[in-house]
Amino acid sequence: MKADPQVILRLLKTARGQIDGIIRMVEDDRYCIDISNQLLATESILRKTNREVIHAHMEHCVKEAMETGDSEEKLKEVLSLIDKLTK
Repeated sequence: MKADPQVILRLLKTARGQIDGIIRMVEDDRYCIDISNQLLATESILRKTNREVIHAHMEHCVKEAMETGDSEEKLKEVLSLIDKLTK
């Protein structure tokens, strides 16, 4: 992985903390909208984390493949990922 591991781990640990908080909210029978807002916040962090990983992949792995003339496989990977992201 070419993304900064410290950044990625920090974001993932933040999301994990939020999920733990959401679990407590459900166990405590908290208000639905409050739970939903926390779910949205967690989704946002996970999207940001994925964006960081994808950007690093594009900036390093895909760029390197293009420079070496071996970009066909990387292009297929990126197109497949775009398909998943746009579902």
